[in-house]
Amino acid sequence: MPAFEIRGALASDEDELLELAHHLNTVNLPFSRDAIAHLLDLAQKSFTGEIKDAKRREYVFVLVDREKQRIIGTSMIIAQLGRRDAPYIYLDVIDEERYSATLDRHFKHTVLSIGYSYNGPTEIGGLVLLPEYRRFPERLGQFISYVRFLFIKLHREAFRDELLAELLPPLEADGTSHLWDALGRHFTDLSYAEADVLSKQNKEFIRGLFPEGTFYASLLPKQAQDVIGKVGSQTRGVEKMLRRIGFRYAERVDPFDGGPHFTAPTDEVSLVQRSGTVVVKAIGEDALRTKNRSIVSVQSAEPPYFRAVLAHWDAQSGTLEADAATHLDVSVGGEIGVLSLD
Repeated sequence: MPAFEIRGALASDEDELLELAHHLNTVNLPFSRDAIAHLLDLAQKSFTGEIKDAKRREYVFVLVDREKQRIIGTSMIIAQLGRRDAPYIYLDVIDEERYSATLDRHFKHTVLSIGYSYNGPTEIGGLVLLPEYRRFPERLGQFISYVRFLFIKLHREAFRDELLAELLPPLEADGTSHLWDALGRHFTDLSYAEADVLSKQNKEFIRGLFPEGTFYASLLPKQAQDVIGKVGSQTRGVEKMLRRIGFRYAERVDPFDGGPHFTAPTDEVSLVQRSGTVVVKAIGEDALRTKNRSIVSVQSAEPPYFRAVLAHWDAQSGTLEADAATHLDVSVGGEIGVLSLD
């Protein structure tokens, strides 16, 4: 039977998800029991469709070590980042060149311009995998990351035509952001941690207090300049994955810490293109002849609403390996979601 399973997050996962949040502690997955409880409630109402407005849905997936009955990873999809009551806020990063013939001097400046979107993209985020599971042969980080693209394809109408991923920049060991200390703190009198938590609940303070227009990054301390658009060591692997499947740096950064924003047209992401719904025509060992495995999923109206495992799937014959079929309770003629990993 599959050793690992991904499923929709449940209210009963609160303690374990809080433990995972301790490893990341970001806006999407804050290390706060109240915030995690709210997130899980929102996820359940999203999976069930109780939240009628699709752009307000947020889906949370958990990766489970079945032998230990332990949650070891998580990831999220935010259906739409940027609405009238909660805009998507970013800094455009613009290169500007200046030349004086009189002095025969040329300068290249980085200019930052704050922007707001009220009809923004779908965001993929909240990716966490416990360190001790990062080198397993099952490539569990890939598993918990890729499953989001399968889910997006299965519910394509619920998501936007653009996908966004915000990556963490280099931060100090204590979580300090040099960009925030050099910029945002002067306009809000909040620490980076305080602003990060508050922005999840309400972003009005940014619109109300941040300067409008553009400003030159060259006026900031060098430590702050150096992190703008840079990827931190903890997310370099994610950057490589995103570039491989079709994402590109959008010349935009997070206004809090300068972390880069990567975007891609939803239907052009290779993982979305390789995902789909299929009908199982046979169950048996013939599927084991395939060299590579797929992410295979089923959905239901009952908790946990969505389940996925790594399994052998022979697309040519429509054959699913028996162990996965038994675990997911799939029979011949049943529909499954499949993302090929070859």
